[in-house]
Amino acid sequence: MSGMNGMNQSAVRRVNTSVILRALAVSAGSTTLTALAEQAGLSRRTIELVLDSLVEAGWVTELERVPTSGSAGRPARRYELRAEHALLAAAHITTVDVSAVIADVRGRVLGRAHRPLRAYQDPHTTLDDAAALVLEALEAAGGSTDRLRAGAVAGGGAIDDDGVVRRLVHTTRWEGVNLPEELTRRIRMPWFADNDSNLGALAERWRGVARDHDNVVWAVLGNRTGLGILIRGAVHRGLDGAAGEIVEAVSMPAGSVEHHPVAWLTSPEPAQRSIALDHFDAARAGDATALAEVDEFVENIASILTTLSWTVAPSLIVLGGGLEAAADVLLPRVREAMRNARTPAIELRATGLGRDASLIGAVKLALDRMDTELFGPLVPST
Repeated sequence: MSGMNGMNQSAVRRVNTSVILRALAVSAGSTTLTALAEQAGLSRRTIELVLDSLVEAGWVTELERVPTSGSAGRPARRYELRAEHALLAAAHITTVDVSAVIADVRGRVLGRAHRPLRAYQDPHTTLDDAAALVLEALEAAGGSTDRLRAGAVAGGGAIDDDGVVRRLVHTTRWEGVNLPEELTRRIRMPWFADNDSNLGALAERWRGVARDHDNVVWAVLGNRTGLGILIRGAVHRGLDGAAGEIVEAVSMPAGSVEHHPVAWLTSPEPAQRSIALDHFDAARAGDATALAEVDEFVENIASILTTLSWTVAPSLIVLGGGLEAAADVLLPRVREAMRNARTPAIELRATGLGRDASLIGAVKLALDRMDTELFGPLVPST
């Protein structure tokens, strides 16, 4: 990287620092200098210089060298990011409530907060609520605003690359709202935004059940409907962020069961989710009416997933957004229905992250946009 055209030495150093910080942040634990050199594509000398500055600034710890059995020579130098040094904020806005978490750069949740929205149809009031909740979660985490580096928000609808809401089913009040810009006005730091299902998919591959797959669909179906699509490990957002917004696709049966009690598993309303869980309990007990409802719901889910099987053709589909609460009932039935439809041999799993998926994905989104401006130190600009 040191030969980048048109960049002075200081600018190159900042980019190199960013690359190394990101590599340390996404690693599962401590990392050797050799592994960092391979991952970052930089020379050992460049990495040594940057690591020395990061250790001096308190961002990175050099661990004590421990000999490994059977290895000759000096033990490898190992480094670890001080995850607590930088905090990330994430918020998830639904039609009825907002949740917020504060996490470190490893995705470990340190504080959380939740509250019903005062007026979802009023974006200004809703974003005020979201910002207040982030500060509440920060207090719960025992953190301070000077340690907050960046934030990301998960929302419904088609959200474009800049974080602008382009389309939202059932309402036009949010169209044109620039989510990052609005939240930066309220909490002064860089913000990012994406659709909640996209972020669910991102989270699942980072910290959930999709770590061993590159082409993934994260699906919430029922009362709420949306898909997050990962292709080669990256979110496929499509034109104006419209990819996966199948609730808008009138030719698909996405909305045909949204008012059925069993489909309320994915409702944002706790009372409706509770009713859905009761119906699944009845189905488990062999109640004929409840089983018939489940069969209809399964047919709806399998119909949508069969279409996906022959269009996106992922290697894994993850059911989330509340569907995981009845995975024992749904998964075997949906698998059988897809086998009967002779779809490709796509694996089907329930989310491992539950209702936190979009929040964890928002943390990962902020981390993916990490650069030296967000995570500093750093090197002098002159």
